[in-house]
Amino acid sequence: MSSAARPAIQLPGMLAQRARDVLSGKIPAVTPSDAATVMLLRPVRDDAGLEVYMLRRRPTMAFAPGAFVFPGGSVDPRDAEIEVEWAGPDAAAWGRMIDAPADLARALICAAVRETFEESGVLLAGPAADTVVADTRGDGWEADRRALLERSVSLAGLLRRRGLILRSDLLRAWSRWVTPVTEERRYDTRFFAAALPAGQLARDVSGEADRAGWVGPDEALAAARRREIVVLPPTAVTLGELAACGNLPAALTARRRLTALIPEVYVADGAVWLSVPPGLDYPL
Repeated sequence: MSSAARPAIQLPGMLAQRARDVLSGKIPAVTPSDAATVMLLRPVRDDAGLEVYMLRRRPTMAFAPGAFVFPGGSVDPRDAEIEVEWAGPDAAAWGRMIDAPADLARALICAAVRETFEESGVLLAGPAADTVVADTRGDGWEADRRALLERSVSLAGLLRRRGLILRSDLLRAWSRWVTPVTEERRYDTRFFAAALPAGQLARDVSGEADRAGWVGPDEALAAARRREIVVLPPTAVTLGELAACGNLPAALTARRRLTALIPEVYVADGAVWLSVPPGLDYPL
């Protein structure tokens, strides 16, 4: 399928000019940073549906200002610390699932767990390999969350001090998206899905967001179609995939094959366009 035959978005103003400069070779493309994002999910209506936790990025943010996103962010060098206690598939097995070397896979899993705790207060860890922390509210947990944000402690250090085991088995590999080659800030992001652990509450704690809450995937897409909210193409595609699953068990057992998905940027009819990768349903 040609680029012109796929759903496309016209890039405005400075984004279009930068795209022209990169495509023409006037300025070099940026190397993407590794990142992880987690779709926290919970059931509704006796498992007849599901909701996902989303944040609206502050309009002052350098990347995706004002967009509704899932919790996540870049890998921190300390996410690669190997001392972390671990339950579930080992780093090599995760590497096969998310198309990454074992050391990077370990860092991505730790980044996914750390960013989820930093941005929602939900911690995918427990005192044993088959348990999970029941509640992460209170002054002590908030101090730990802020310490992670300030980089005064690593995830491995926090888990060791609290005697907790990282529950990698609570994560499900979902997809891999790479920011278009023309963007000023680029990320190679693995998307994961995870059910909200029993007893824990996601809460609005992210300093990078000015709104947060639970929403049905179909509701979010309907709001985006009405132009009430902004979602980037990877988020829109993912919301469509979640909506197609219909309920939490289906989402957590869906068979996923991860390949790098890179939206294409091209010039046509005097304008600059971004199109989603072929073979994907773009719900907007």
